[in-house]
Amino acid sequence: MNLSFNDAELEVVRLAAGREGMSPASWAGRQVMAVAQHVLVPVSRDAEDVLRELVQARVHLRETVAVLRAVTAAGPHVAGVAETAATVLAQALDAVARVDEATVQVMRERRSRS
Repeated sequence: MNLSFNDAELEVVRLAAGREGMSPASWAGRQVMAVAQHVLVPVSRDAEDVLRELVQARVHLRETVAVLRAVTAAGPHVAGVAETAATVLAQALDAVARVDEATVQVMRERRSRS
């Protein structure tokens, strides 16, 4: 099997191989086998950004939920709880919307590869 790359692509392969102490041919062969065996799933730069957004949104959701639980545990008799709960709830809903949007984008990316 012969592989061909333009100069920019070959430089990317050389740099990646160098980081792992491998020849470009060995590195490329290992990557091809990993993809063929479904050990490595290639992800576009756009999908990488979407996945990063999903991870960030999940972290934000967990933090928001923790705050919302703490606020609601304080009870309605504490001054300002209703306003704080409304703010935290709005943040949680925003985070849910971000996760939903990112999830749909990932699903579209995966569907286009099928």
